[in-house]
Amino acid sequence: MCWLCTLLWAEEPPASRSNAAPISPSEDAIQLFDGRSLDGLYTWLEDSQYDDPRRVFRVTDGLLHITGDGYGGILTRKRYLDYHVVLEFKWGERTWHERKKNARDSGLLIHSIGADGGYGGRWMPAVEVQIIEGGVGDLILVSGSHEDGTPVSPSLTCNVSRDANGEVVWNARGQRESFNLDNYHRINWSGRDLGWEDVLGFRGAEDPDGKVGDWTRLDVLCQGGHIEVFVNGTKVNEAFDAMPRAGRLQLQTELAELFVRRWELWPLGKGPKPKRAE
Repeated sequence: MCWLCTLLWAEEPPASRSNAAPISPSEDAIQLFDGRSLDGLYTWLEDSQYDDPRRVFRVTDGLLHITGDGYGGILTRKRYLDYHVVLEFKWGERTWHERKKNARDSGLLIHSIGADGGYGGRWMPAVEVQIIEGGVGDLILVSGSHEDGTPVSPSLTCNVSRDANGEVVWNARGQRESFNLDNYHRINWSGRDLGWEDVLGFRGAEDPDGKVGDWTRLDVLCQGGHIEVFVNGTKVNEAFDAMPRAGRLQLQTELAELFVRRWELWPLGKGPKPKRAE
């Protein structure tokens, strides 16, 4: 797609979104990114909304290239439920602005509903599968509002324990607790390093994701309110009773460069087995 076409496409109004009932993949995988264009997607940026004058989101050599220059996301025009999403990504070298020296940060937001930019002008309310150095697979409740201004209040239930820092960590054998925006909004993945710091290049001893420049595969299985998260084939988090249970998918730009080569939705039970990216 030429740069001018990309720019004109990004200026389409929010009416271009589909508000039809959520759909599920049935036989074949749904390619959210086809390696050639941004068809089926639209962008939102904190400073320019539906316009992308800096081309933060572009196709480069068959990859979805998120430059990271700003806050916002690229979203599916359609809404989905009950699926197995496969995302393969790698970090670029560049970081920006106030996070130039902080951990590279992004996120896959599922079950996204409500207003674009409903959270701080940046993201649609959702359940976030975190993508950050040292924290790939954390689950985060992202608040925000519906189009009419009423609040969106995501919630979920997890089996958890507390680590030595007092933070909530997924533990398959732990006590089941419910979480919402009023008590705690983040469930760390099971092996998150106790010494995690928000510094560029941080890497924990047990991190299953790839190093900078290496591909990482993220598998997220969603069925009703059940969410399972795998990073390079390792199960790192799980939730039950999640609300919302359907919606758009978003990929964040959060001041770090990211490349994506695969972003697809498979029917439950018919998708590839979670494994390490090759």
